[in-house]
Amino acid sequence: MPKLKTKSAAKKRFNFTASGAVIAQPAFKRHNLRKRSQKMKRQARGTMVLSVCDTKNVVKYMPYR
Repeated sequence: MPKLKTKSAAKKRFNFTASGAVIAQPAFKRHNLRKRSQKMKRQARGTMVLSVCDTKNVVKYMPYR
C-alpha cells in the first residue's frame, strides 16, 4: 500500500494533546474586529479544544500525526 499524505494546511493549524484531542485557534479573529463584541474577542484568545465531530475530520487529514 502507498503511504498516505498529510494535508499541509492541517499540520500548520492543528496539534494533538497526549489524550488525542485536537487543539486549534478560535475562528473569526483576523479582521472586521470592530463588529465583534469585546466578550467574543476576549474568549477567542489562545487555543481551544475541538469538538468530537470536528476532531474526526482533522484525524482524516493527519493519518500519521
